[in-house]
Amino acid sequence: MILTVCLNPTLQKTLRFSSVVPGAVNRTAEHRFDVSGKGINVTRVLAQLGKTAVHLTQLGGDMRPLFLSLSKKDGLSVEWVESGCMTSHTGQIRFCYTILNESDGSVTELIEESEPVAAGTEERLLKKFDELLRKTCGKGDSHLIVSGTKAAGFSDAVIPAMVRKAKEKGLRVILDIKGKDLINSLEYEPDIIKPNIDEFTETFKIEPNKETLIDIAQKYRCSVILTNGSRNILAADETHNFFEVEVKPVKVVNSTACGDAFTAGLAAALEDALDFKAAIGEGIRCGSLNAGFIKPGVIH
Repeated sequence: MILTVCLNPTLQKTLRFSSVVPGAVNRTAEHRFDVSGKGINVTRVLAQLGKTAVHLTQLGGDMRPLFLSLSKKDGLSVEWVESGCMTSHTGQIRFCYTILNESDGSVTELIEESEPVAAGTEERLLKKFDELLRKTCGKGDSHLIVSGTKAAGFSDAVIPAMVRKAKEKGLRVILDIKGKDLINSLEYEPDIIKPNIDEFTETFKIEPNKETLIDIAQKYRCSVILTNGSRNILAADETHNFFEVEVKPVKVVNSTACGDAFTAGLAAALEDALDFKAAIGEGIRCGSLNAGFIKPGVIH
């Protein structure tokens, strides 16, 4: 059983153009609309890998029925709490846009900042989290995966609180987060942290190399994985062994959510009792498969 959490739900519009001319009208008949956000993308790939996964998030506003309808269409199990307020414009689900330009192979993402969640959302979310944690515990090799940034209105304590509770219950915790959310969670010793290289540098204010990764792994008793797009992955495991894993180049249709597909493949492999390095290999496989599709967060 895998519980995924993302506190920034997203509706994703993807448009594919043969070429894009800046400053001009650009038209395309090739486009799609999907439920998204890092946690949803992880959950969708886990489902495609045959894993039982439940996603927790907050939802509010006029687009909530659409979000839930698209999730159901993809066969996703979504648990949610109210994030809006009837008397103010809060908790709306954000829209993000991906522009695929075939002429130069570029993938451009346009991301809306989220609306603040209403007062009381955090309390409702943590109560729902506790309920899901009770259901998750005792069901085999259970995981918590927390991905992405959180919407405005949540405190800096919300993600560390979930990490602490999950560790106390014996879940394997994988964090694909950065900044204060990651720093404040480390004292509870998550099992794996998986920022990309830029996020690692921004968070820890140090350059990523063998010495710094081993130092982080040793200090916080966790494994560290640093992704870097199509470049090789740097990692240090819980026994403080450093290694680099090759990422073979693939034809990219849409790179959006490749990191999320990686996270899903990693977690699925660990649930299947693969060792750490083999699990990274499965993550790479899933990320590479995702790159071949227009829809984000899929492997077939």
